[in-house]
Amino acid sequence: MRATSSLPDSAQTAARLHIPTFDSPELLAWLERSSPEARDGLPFGVITMVPGGVVEHYNKAESALSGLRPSRVIGRNFFTSVAPCTNNFMIAHRFETEPEIDDVCDYVFTFRIAPLRVRLRMLQCHAARSCYLVVERRN
Repeated sequence: MRATSSLPDSAQTAARLHIPTFDSPELLAWLERSSPEARDGLPFGVITMVPGGVVEHYNKAESALSGLRPSRVIGRNFFTSVAPCTNNFMIAHRFETEPEIDDVCDYVFTFRIAPLRVRLRMLQCHAARSCYLVVERRN
């Protein structure tokens, strides 16, 4: 008899392929060494930014979630031009003032789309070349 895993199917697949999940402790390190194509294969949204908030990469899952094409987002400031609803003390201010962040919060995106409940994971490390806003849709 085969033992069944208590992990959901998506987490089982991710574990087999060494793809991190939203909650993986190694997600920042994986994002730092991954290619844009690899980030496009993730089942959750990833917004890759340079310090200061200018978008470098907007993965496919985030594009589908937001309805915004990467060509409309890349090169623009995420907090002021793409999603001004994040230009606040909970999100943008933390990226501006905290050199190290690995935190998750519940959030509601309200700009350009109907209110969308999400979990956000903010990832930033002083040694990293980029910072990341990781987005998972909530029901």
